[in-house]
Amino acid sequence: MLKVNNIETWYDLIRALHGISFEISQGNIIALLGSNGAGKTTTLKTIMRLLDDDQPEKGTIEFLGKRIDRKDTEEIVRMGISYVPEGREVFPELTVMENIQMGAYTRKDKKKIKADIENVFKHFPILKERKDQDAGYLSGGEQQMLAIGRALMSRPRLMMLDEPSLGLSPILTKQIFNIIQNINKEGVTIFLVEQNVNMALKYANYAFLMENGRIVRADKPEVLREDDDVKEFYLGIPTETSVKGYKRYRRKVRFR
Repeated sequence: MLKVNNIETWYDLIRALHGISFEISQGNIIALLGSNGAGKTTTLKTIMRLLDDDQPEKGTIEFLGKRIDRKDTEEIVRMGISYVPEGREVFPELTVMENIQMGAYTRKDKKKIKADIENVFKHFPILKERKDQDAGYLSGGEQQMLAIGRALMSRPRLMMLDEPSLGLSPILTKQIFNIIQNINKEGVTIFLVEQNVNMALKYANYAFLMENGRIVRADKPEVLREDDDVKEFYLGIPTETSVKGYKRYRRKVRFR
């Protein structure tokens, strides 16, 4: 469905993406994992062409067999990719309903738009209750629901989400991920950037691990969960090696 081939993205003189390549198959939930500054958000923005017009500086991006790395963002949305940005970025002075309608700005099919609004309300009943309320007065979790609902209105084949659990309680995080899973079951492929590695690996079919602008690992969640580096640095689970190292350190401190 999506093929990223050897792309490089720069911010002025700083290279943010170092020739990364990966593919996303239709129907899956794919996670892109890594620490702050690894290049995850830059990857999504490069795909959506939300950076400078000359980015990516190198490489190609294909969606459903067609090059999109030099197309406008609006055209990419029309082709079937939607994007839920980090921090939600709803329109705070517009109502919930107006925000949802903004997601369909590239469409002309009024009857189907109306049906899709009802589908958004099916996924997020609280938004129907709040439909006449300004989006700026919603809670963080409700704004995240609104951002996802708005993205659904473009009828995407592929939905990219950047940190959907950011700032949410564990209960709301689980609720959001359950909804993402339901959207995937309806036929929407999900490409997910998430710092909550444990939650992402629970729901994803496959995952890429990113460090310093490079893809350093790609595997199934069950394999990554058993990797010592992933356990220690991303899941916070002490490994046999780290425990032995800590004990050696404690002995040195004790006898100084």
